[in-house]
Amino acid sequence: MGCVNARSVVVVGGGISGLSAAHALATGPNPPRITVLESSPRLGGKLAGDVLEGVPVDLGAESVLARRPEAVDLIKAVGLGDELVHPATTSAGLWIGDRIRAIPPTVMGVPVDPVATVDVLGAEAAERVAHEAELPEPALTEDVAIGRFVAERMGRAVTDKLIDPLLGGVYAGRAEEISLAAAVPELFAKLKTAPGLLAATAELREIGQRRVAEGTPVFAGVRGGINRLIHALEQDLTTRGVEIRRNATVRRIARTESGYALETGPVPAPKTVQADAVIVAVPASPAARMLADLVPAASTELAAIEYASMAIITLAVRKRDWPTTATGSGFLVPSVERRTIKASTYSHAKWQWSADAGGELAVLRCSVGRLGEEYVLQRSDEELVALATADLGRAVGLTAPVVGSLVTRWGGGLPQYAVGHLDRVDRVEAAVAEQAGLAVCGAAYRGVGIAACVASGSKAATRVQAHLDALATMAG
Repeated sequence: MGCVNARSVVVVGGGISGLSAAHALATGPNPPRITVLESSPRLGGKLAGDVLEGVPVDLGAESVLARRPEAVDLIKAVGLGDELVHPATTSAGLWIGDRIRAIPPTVMGVPVDPVATVDVLGAEAAERVAHEAELPEPALTEDVAIGRFVAERMGRAVTDKLIDPLLGGVYAGRAEEISLAAAVPELFAKLKTAPGLLAATAELREIGQRRVAEGTPVFAGVRGGINRLIHALEQDLTTRGVEIRRNATVRRIARTESGYALETGPVPAPKTVQADAVIVAVPASPAARMLADLVPAASTELAAIEYASMAIITLAVRKRDWPTTATGSGFLVPSVERRTIKASTYSHAKWQWSADAGGELAVLRCSVGRLGEEYVLQRSDEELVALATADLGRAVGLTAPVVGSLVTRWGGGLPQYAVGHLDRVDRVEAAVAEQAGLAVCGAAYRGVGIAACVASGSKAATRVQAHLDALATMAG
């Protein structure tokens, strides 16, 4: 089915958010003409894949949150429903001191049971956690930095050894500066009324366990890699008449009498693309630049959002060389341990399809780089592989050489949700809303995960479609 509506929408950015927005528009009633403009030669943004020694691998995101429906529904909508899989194991550990230790029950690093934290924190620090219940009620009325807030109530060790590695894996940021309201909204909501942190985490943990008992998996993937979603989306969109242009950088968006004009193409010979409505689905920094003249208030706010850079080091080793003591799905590393890697995922153990595709080989990945550690990424691929394998040797006793490796750098890949982030997003969206037919979406706003990005794209599509419907009503 092609797009027959005379109205046109341009989606700027061909990552998962932009493609989701395009899909939501294209599958709605009376779809407009849709053009996706992607600045790079490749679609997908942080969803990327490759083949390492004959084994398919994800180079960026590798799973979606299955407890919220958006990503799973999209995977099904583009024909990959039969390829949906769930992790074989999700029991990650913490590399602290000389060994990998079990992660105690937590809500994003905030302990549930003080006794269970002894092995990770030590007896004295665990006792400090237990005393949190005796403190005055938090009665939160405004956003706080999760790391600082928890350190004040439970001790610095909790922030350093639990919150830092768990949040670091998601944002590559500093726990002392990450917004509680944006990063763990359900905990923030509970703390407005709960008597304390321990009480709040116990309640949330109980809800989580109930979901597990009901058989609701936390995460999902796609056989062969979550990056397959991008190709499936592209095929689906193309079939529906959506035009996708690669290597099409948008520098500026201006208002016209009838809608919008987007300046694209090479600087010496710019081209103009006209549209009735525009969805900006790029990271905060390029979004700030292209909206500078059109929505200066939003541009200023977006320019203030920091991004962390990181790299994924994907390794292949012989299964016979993989240490039998290295169990579970991998491990996280607190910053205070001063290691090069901040996490390792045993893909061959986590995903059955990876183990099957690997044959004699086991694939795993390590991540490096946190906010302010860009210097780590300036090392060569060979150096990063050597540092990662050295850390694996110390952590799990891997002594055999790797038989293949891939290094993927994600410069400015992860937005940092600082204290007050959601208020900033409200201000951005309010400023953008003053321009009829303009919307923004992406990981910079209300969640960095794939499901959150899909939801963000769908919301932007709904806003733009409402504008197009209003135009049609006026014209009719």
